[in-house]
Amino acid sequence: MTVDIPSPPHSGPWTPRVALALAVLAAAAFVYVTAEIMPIGALPAIAADLQVSEATVGTLLASYAVVAALATVPLVRWTARWPRRTTLLFTLICLVVSQLISALAPTFTVLVTGRVLCALTHGLMWSVIAPIGARLVPQTHAGRATAAVYVGTGLALVVGSPLTAIMSQSWGWRPAVAAIAVAAVAVLVAARLTVPLMAMPAAGAGPRRRRHHHNRRLLTMSALTLVGVTGHFISYTFIVVIIRDVVGVHGTNLAWLMVAYGLAGLTAMALLARSGDRRPKAAIVGCLGGLSLVFAVLAGLALGDRHALVPVLTAPVLIGIVAIVGWGATATAMSPMLQSAAMRTSPQDPDGASSLYVAAFQVGIMAGSLLGGLLFSHGGEAVMLTASALLITSALACVIASRHLLFDVDHVEVGVSGGK
Repeated sequence: MTVDIPSPPHSGPWTPRVALALAVLAAAAFVYVTAEIMPIGALPAIAADLQVSEATVGTLLASYAVVAALATVPLVRWTARWPRRTTLLFTLICLVVSQLISALAPTFTVLVTGRVLCALTHGLMWSVIAPIGARLVPQTHAGRATAAVYVGTGLALVVGSPLTAIMSQSWGWRPAVAAIAVAAVAVLVAARLTVPLMAMPAAGAGPRRRRHHHNRRLLTMSALTLVGVTGHFISYTFIVVIIRDVVGVHGTNLAWLMVAYGLAGLTAMALLARSGDRRPKAAIVGCLGGLSLVFAVLAGLALGDRHALVPVLTAPVLIGIVAIVGWGATATAMSPMLQSAAMRTSPQDPDGASSLYVAAFQVGIMAGSLLGGLLFSHGGEAVMLTASALLITSALACVIASRHLLFDVDHVEVGVSGGK
């Protein structure tokens, strides 16, 4: 019998200890994603306080994605032999320090420095928390464990971002950043107490790791992730504008629709977690198909006459609301399934496989936000949404056409059993 990484014994996959550890991992995702997107809600306050333009503050998101994409793979290799809990604690310590630097930043340059420190370890954090979650449960439940970790991302959109925006408007952006630092300290302590050490095998021990640049399935998964995330973020970067000008929802109703977007994502993750484990190809195809339809519907609305919008629930407004909720459900639910599928392509080194996936995801965020800005400036919402629809449809066609990209867990287990 070969033991790769020790894990606690299971009387069942969801013991209280495992559930608590997964909750702490989700909390780590929550504070990191909240820190990442905090400038969206605090943009005017930061610009006024540091005496820079709002456009300059807006570059904090794109630069964050660039740094995260470049740093992820090298940092994962550097920490490859560290116990997984040690790596997680390291990323949380960096998050705390980065938020303290940001909260006390006297100039925009110092704020950028604090953000860079956070971005450096963002990809490393995502590269380890999903594999940690997967190792806490049997292989047949890895997708559900990954989905549980991603609940933190959904909560960051539903709770973290609105809360920091409200704090920034009421008390200033610095207390909002300081609150993230306090939350990160709490998660750091909880992770130290609840997450198993998970020591990595010594050099030369265990199965030989496959070089990821020779892993065609992983490279294909990463490429499709890059295309899909780019398509999503082309339009998601301007989702507030789309809700306001295309769907026709304004004011406080816009904020509630954004909450509905996040809640739909959390619900879809829960409903599709089992399918993501047992039938990943069908689940991912369903999400990509739904997302393609959403962008096509919104593009059609953008091409229609939106000049006579009134604050009532007309048919186009209702269709748009349903499309936004469907967008939240399909886009949010797909991320944990894609990362779980990427880790399955390299059972000997799921952390390394996860790092390549995370790097592709971050490049997609950067490319999507930059391309979305260009398309929005020169073509408007309709062109932007059409581009998203075309890219997502292209990714969908590739997944459908592939025969060996995604395997059902039942198929993998039969193959393994037959080889014993």
